[in-house]
Amino acid sequence: MPRERFTDLRRKGRVAALQSLYAADVRGNFAESSLEWLVEDEQLPERAMSFAQELVEGVLARSQALDQVIQQFAPAWPVAQLAPVDRNILRIALLELLHNPDTPDKTAINEAVELAKVFGSDNSSKFVNGVLGSVIGNREVAYMATVGSQI
Repeated sequence: MPRERFTDLRRKGRVAALQSLYAADVRGNFAESSLEWLVEDEQLPERAMSFAQELVEGVLARSQALDQVIQQFAPAWPVAQLAPVDRNILRIALLELLHNPDTPDKTAINEAVELAKVFGSDNSSKFVNGVLGSVIGNREVAYMATVGSQI
């Protein structure tokens, strides 16, 4: 049995986290966001599952703050009116950019853009890339927005 690469496991984790967050967002109930149904359907490896759980829990704990960052850096697009896929891709990427020093910036952005290409609309990848590029240019402001709302 070939070993899966670390990057492949993290990508699977991001996909699972996106699917879970998307389902909870569409239902309007983040309290019920669960990865259990994905584990049964997808048979995720333990490391991918663990990373997905970390992302889901991080986004749920900081969703309001992450949404404020999205609103700040994409003011023409009210967060509530964004496509749920785009909104949750941005939440995951922002969590990684601002609160996960183990994920290089380039990786977080590239992975978000790839998720947007696969799961989003024709313009999703450009939108996601633009928002995240703006955040990187003003990381301290974005980070303070997520930390300040937790105090």
